[in-house]
Amino acid sequence: MKTLYLMRHGETMFNRQHRIQGWCDSPLTDRGREQARAMGALLRERGAHFDAAYCSTAERASDTLELALAELEPARRPDTYERLKGLREMFYGDLEAQQDFLAENDPEACRTYYLQFGGESSDAVRDRMVATLTEVMMRPRHDAVLAVAHGGSNFNFLRAIEDPMPVLNAGWGNCTTCVYTFDEARADEQPDGAGAGPWRLVEVLRLP
Repeated sequence: MKTLYLMRHGETMFNRQHRIQGWCDSPLTDRGREQARAMGALLRERGAHFDAAYCSTAERASDTLELALAELEPARRPDTYERLKGLREMFYGDLEAQQDFLAENDPEACRTYYLQFGGESSDAVRDRMVATLTEVMMRPRHDAVLAVAHGGSNFNFLRAIEDPMPVLNAGWGNCTTCVYTFDEARADEQPDGAGAGPWRLVEVLRLP
C-alpha cells in the first residue's frame, strides 16, 4: 500500500485580496510562507519521509513545496521535485483574478458554472487529478509521495473518492494536507465517489 500526502498551497496575495486564482498566479504572503514551513515541521515531527515530490506548475505551489521540504531531514526528502500541469487549480476563464464574490461556492452548481466563462467543469478537474495522481503513484519507488496543489483541485480529487463535504465543513485552510492510501493492485479501478477504487482518505492534517 502506497501513501500520498496531498497539500494545499500556503496563503497568497490573491487569497488575502479575495480574488479568484486558478491558472493565474500570485505570490505567497509572509503568512503563507510560514504556513508552508509549519506544515513541513508537522510532517517532520510525525516522522514522515518521501520518495518523491510533485506540485502544480503554479509558483505558489512550488514555493510551498520547497519550504515544506526544507523542514525535513535530508534523508527523508527527495533531492528534486517535478511540476505537473495535471495538478493545476481549476481554470476559471474570464473570472480569473476577479473578486471572489463572482465565484460559485455551491459544489453542485460549481460543476458547470465556469464553462460559461470559458473555464473548466469541476468534473474535468476531478478526472485530470485522478489520472495524474494515479500515474504518479504507479511510478517505481513511489511508496510515499508529497504533492502540493490547490484548494479546488484537491477538493475535486477527494470528490472522486468520497463525499468531500465533511472535510470541507471541518476546514480546508491553506496547507491543509489530506493523507491517502493507494492500492497499486487496484489501480485499474475507477473511484466512484462512494468508496470504491484504489484510493482511501485516512487522515486530514490541518494547521492550528
